Order: sequence, then structure tokens, then C-alpha cells
Amino acid sequence: MPKDSVAPFLRWAGSKKKLLPRLAPYLESTYTRYIEPFMGSASLFFATNPSAAILSDINQELVNTFVSVRDHPRAVYNRLNIIPKGKRSYKKLRKIDLASLDALERAARFIFLNRYCFNGIYRTNNSGVFNVPYSSSRTGGLPTRDAFLAAARLLKSADIVCEDFESVVNNHVREGDFVYLDPPYAVENRRIFRQYGHQTFGLDDLKRMNDALKTIDERGANFVLSYAYSPEALEYFQNWNRRKVFTLRNVSGFAEHRRMAAELIFTNISLSPSS
Repeated sequence: MPKDSVAPFLRWAGSKKKLLPRLAPYLESTYTRYIEPFMGSASLFFATNPSAAILSDINQELVNTFVSVRDHPRAVYNRLNIIPKGKRSYKKLRKIDLASLDALERAARFIFLNRYCFNGIYRTNNSGVFNVPYSSSRTGGLPTRDAFLAAARLLKSADIVCEDFESVVNNHVREGDFVYLDPPYAVENRRIFRQYGHQTFGLDDLKRMNDALKTIDERGANFVLSYAYSPEALEYFQNWNRRKVFTLRNVSGFAEHRRMAAELIFTNISLSPSS
């Protein structure tokens, strides 16, 4: 990874932070632009520090936070650090009317709730209200000022948009791009706890995803898709190069229940067996 890579400023359930060493070899080939349609905490983006990028997600609050951090990092950080710490403050901030906040205050709120919520999960109810409980341990502190500003500097290279992954591929991907896709997992069409509220990624989306991979390939761009090891993934993405890898995962969201979980990497890139 580049020496000037930095840590993400958000925690994110399902982040590929632990999988970065297995993903890195796919980015060693030359590419002109990095695209990530399911950015989450954008851990791979921050680890690789591309010179040009498009980051996208369907989570409007997440996208707004990234834009505010990129464009006004010091102002967001100052607002973030005046928020009182603790459960009472967390619960008060969680139920506040977003319409009463400006963009920078909303970004600070998002980062604060993300840092101190249970397991870095983003989840909303059917009304779109964030409802993840407070976590009293294992959240770590807020990013330092230096780390926060370093992340913001890397974001200067990125266009940040709020679009569905299919729209991102159809409207933006061109020859020479590298596209990393890390969607929520639709395993036997069961909803995964870390997914966004009522907006789920289901089995119907797996077909759309495979069509998107074909579009990327036809346009002369490279892609990597990481997904849960499952019969659905093996069926829908059977025509692409694949590799089975293992990563440490929390079961039921609790650190004491960690185990090695199998994941699949699908790609149109050819790597040597030793990579």
C-alpha cells in the first residue's frame, strides 16, 4: 500500500479492512481512475490513495458526510469535538431532528454516532431514523485532528456521488478504470443486520450486479467484487475469475465470538496463483 495511505475516519460493519492484503495485488496493474459504488468507510480507497476516484453510496447521510469532510474538514472536526461524550449525549443526538442542523453539524453528528454505536452498524427504521444502540466499549476514540485532516486531503481526489451501483457503472465507468464493488450480502434473501433500514440488497440485485460486471468488462475496465461465500454468489458470478479467501469476522456483532469466515473475490483480472 502507498506510504501516504491513511486510516478511514469512520467505522463500518462489513468493512474490508482485514481483507486489504488480499485485495492489494489486484490494484498493482495500471489504472487511470478508482471507482467504488458501495463506499461505506472507503477503507480500500484510503489504503491505496488513488490520484483520481469516484466514490458512491445510496446512503445520502453517508455521502453528505464525506462531502463535508472533503470540503470543510476543519469546520466538521471542530463541531465534532464539542459534542459531549457519553450515552446521554449519544441518545440525545440520535433523536435530534436533522432538519434543525446545517450540513456541517449533520456530518459531525453522523461521525459521532458512527464512532460510538454498536459495532459500526448503520441501520435505520422504516422512517429512515438511525436506531443503532450505544456501545460502551471497543469503539475507540474519535480520530485525531491530524488523521482526520489527512483523510480529508485524500478525498480531494474524489468525486463523491449518491447513486445506485448500476447507475454508477452505466454513467461513469470508462476504459482504464478500476472498479471495486463490496455490496451488502443477500444470502438466501435474508436481511443482514448491518444493512441499511428498509433499503436492502436482495437476490434480484445479484443479477443486476452481474450485468454491471459485464458492462465494466466490455468497456475495458477492471473490477474486483468481494462477496460472502454462498451458493448464490457461485451461481450468479460463475463466469468470472474467482478466489476463496478467509477473514476474521464477528459473529452476532460481538468481538468474543470471532471466527474465520470464507469470502469470495470475483474479478476479470488474471493473477498468478502465488499472488
